[in-house]
Amino acid sequence: MTDNTYEKVQQILDSAVAEDGIPGIVAEVHDAGKTWFGTAGVADLATGRRRQPGEYLHIGSSGKAFTAATVLALAAEGRLSLEDPVNKWLAGVMDAGGYDGNKITIRQLLNHTGGLFLTGLAPELQHSIVTQPARVWTTSDLLNLAVSQPPVGEPGEGFVYANGGYYLAGAIIEKVTGNSYAAEVERTVIRPLGLTSTYVRPITDTSYPDPHPQAYVANILKEGVDPASLTPEDLEDSGLPPIDCTALNTSWGWAAGGIVSTTADLSRFLKAIATGSLLPPAQHHEMWTMVSSGSVVWLPHARYGLGVIEFDSAGTNGLTLRGVSGTLPGSFTLALSTDDGRQSVAVHTNIEPKNLDIPIKIIKAVYGVTLG
Repeated sequence: MTDNTYEKVQQILDSAVAEDGIPGIVAEVHDAGKTWFGTAGVADLATGRRRQPGEYLHIGSSGKAFTAATVLALAAEGRLSLEDPVNKWLAGVMDAGGYDGNKITIRQLLNHTGGLFLTGLAPELQHSIVTQPARVWTTSDLLNLAVSQPPVGEPGEGFVYANGGYYLAGAIIEKVTGNSYAAEVERTVIRPLGLTSTYVRPITDTSYPDPHPQAYVANILKEGVDPASLTPEDLEDSGLPPIDCTALNTSWGWAAGGIVSTTADLSRFLKAIATGSLLPPAQHHEMWTMVSSGSVVWLPHARYGLGVIEFDSAGTNGLTLRGVSGTLPGSFTLALSTDDGRQSVAVHTNIEPKNLDIPIKIIKAVYGVTLG
């Protein structure tokens, strides 16, 4: 990677702030032992405080890879199998929603092929985020949410991105081990990799350690929308200055996206799972066994594994790129690595981007691919 590559990435960061309304953005690039860190914009619109290395970030659905790695570690220990049906560990939990827990497997929970509905669009959840931002969601609440709408397909039939599958996976981790989800992620992932700035966010937390960026949203309810039946389509750009949502309670993320980390720790984690240095060969293979995301809006040429994404070679000129990505109110994260761990990039914005143009430009600049 040349200095020209870093200059290109910096130009993209600057443009994201100047032209796309991003309050602050960072990118950390690793290349054969070298580290480059770029930043643009601010961490705090009120004070003008700049963004910096080492910030604690809510990585949203990138946390799914931590859950999947924990499940795979338990499989390596012989304590569960990916082919175990949900009912083996959580008997009857799925019955209320009309799901058959004898047919849906742990693997299908993790690769979103269990037929669960798209949990993130549940009106109860959307309504809560907007009107009850301090609400604490318990594990019981999340399991009920996971089956609060009927199946959208048969197990194994197709890909539907469902946080509910990860709520169930988190509960299975706790059932199998007798420990909390947070304790098992710590034991199997965080501690072995020395991720000293990474943790599972406690469900009552509404703040972050310093340094951290403020989180912002720019959407408001469309006129005439009933908050009781709210969906993402009912929100629109207000055209007003971004609203600070840093104090939002994110207990609804939990095992589907409840990890706080830094760009450095996330890069280390990704390198470990991309290269196979965290999990034994059999479980590493399982993590990167991909399924098509079909018509789901995704980064071009990306497929889904167990909590992870991988680009097919058609869009990367034969290069194998592996990664994680996540978004939630006030935060967007994307981290990618080559499968040999030689090159990686981690990007974070403290507002949800309006589209995927920014990460796509950065991917093209860092890896020299077209994604066409």
